[in-house]
Amino acid sequence: MQLAEAKARFIADWGRFGTNWGINRTMAQIHALLLISPDALSAEEVMEQLSISRGNANMNLRELIDWGLVQKLLVPGERKEFFTAEKDIWKVARQIVKERKKRELDQMIPVLKELSEVEGDRRDKAVKTFTDTIQNIRKFSEQADRTLDTMIKADEHWFVGGLVKLFGGSR
Repeated sequence: MQLAEAKARFIADWGRFGTNWGINRTMAQIHALLLISPDALSAEEVMEQLSISRGNANMNLRELIDWGLVQKLLVPGERKEFFTAEKDIWKVARQIVKERKKRELDQMIPVLKELSEVEGDRRDKAVKTFTDTIQNIRKFSEQADRTLDTMIKADEHWFVGGLVKLFGGSR
């Protein structure tokens, strides 16, 4: 496979994968393009290489910056803004986990806490089923929250070593 074909495939597949971590396909494709670009790219270069509109490029670049996956660079002597992506995939994964946690889990836990305080007679089958279910989801969510916090703060080698031990391998 030639480099141009491999790049096109990576960008298309990363775009498809990105929808699984909560971002739209175009945003993920822009991220993929910046990941594999040896130099920072301008919005115009992103537009041209992905055949997308200026508005689409600008909106998704801003969102990638908000996610902490892309940085804006100012190049001396240039009026254009340039963009680059973090190349360390461990940092990328941690940042995605951090953002997903912030956007989803951190918002869900207070709701579950409030719902677990529902009033009613616990002898009532409907009340008991509801409160038990919410409590189980809350416990799971709080454990997931602690686990994700550990991963976000963890050193790559410590985390990978922990996974290897968890799955019965040796390091």
